[in-house]
Amino acid sequence: MLAPPAVKFACARCHAALDAADAEAELMCGGCGARYPVVDGIPILSALAAGDPAEEYKRRQMEFFDGEAAEFEITRPVGQPRLYGWLLAEKFRRSIGGLESLLPGASVLTVCGGSGMDAEFLARRGARVIASDLSLGAAQRAGERARRRRLSIVPVVADVERLPFPDRSIDIVYVHDGLHHLSDPMVGLAEMCRVARSGVAITEPSRAAVTSVAVRMGLALREEDAGNRVERVSAQGITACLAEHGLRVVGADRYAMYYQHEPGRWMRFFSRQRSFGMSRLAITAFNAGLGSAGNKLSVRAVRDDDLERSFAVASRRV
Repeated sequence: MLAPPAVKFACARCHAALDAADAEAELMCGGCGARYPVVDGIPILSALAAGDPAEEYKRRQMEFFDGEAAEFEITRPVGQPRLYGWLLAEKFRRSIGGLESLLPGASVLTVCGGSGMDAEFLARRGARVIASDLSLGAAQRAGERARRRRLSIVPVVADVERLPFPDRSIDIVYVHDGLHHLSDPMVGLAEMCRVARSGVAITEPSRAAVTSVAVRMGLALREEDAGNRVERVSAQGITACLAEHGLRVVGADRYAMYYQHEPGRWMRFFSRQRSFGMSRLAITAFNAGLGSAGNKLSVRAVRDDDLERSFAVASRRV
């Protein structure tokens, strides 16, 4: 197992360095004096404004995700139907296209990272991962996933709109189906860009005609169970935000993919021995021909002024 990343935390409010003199109990900002508790070894580095109605939806999300089914979230996709696991692996494969050589030994931050499934995928590619989420329950589950599977993952409670890290302090910042929780996904993306030293990877629901149809049919959500509206994004909006923050797109793909968060009977049916191969072939063929109209968007970008250095570092790691 790789050593965990050497994490430099910063104040979520003012970005000053945090004093870790009593790191088992709390961290304190050397600038504004803000205090951040540590629970079960997990730093709580979010800075939600008390009583702010604009942030009430975040509290609802925290409460919802704190209460998710622990064992399913800790273990998925292991133990789930075969097609479910393949879909998630395929989604992850697409999410890092063009960045694969940078992952071994790199520090990677997952934002809105849930219970650590994405962090596990990245850790198994050789990355040293910080898994962040606004929910303490999710961070605890990510920590348990890492413990059980001996993975190099550090769980942290953090708000993607106010990340508790210095500028350009993490090699790659990664999000999978997380920015759509925000009222304005570009605010979270801008923070990802601020923190990223070398690159970012974004996988989100796309604005697409097929998605509008799916919403009307009840196959896709207009509003999640946590109460937030699903904010779908466009490649143009993401690309413009990345360019504004000095990052160049090295890959952008639309594709079609649908699965329920918890697999149902249809997923089990299509995972049977006779059905699985045909299901996988049909999905692959559809995306080869019509994927550009799909409901998912994956964008990967690098910071040009650091790209040469990053590839040199990656080459030395091989």
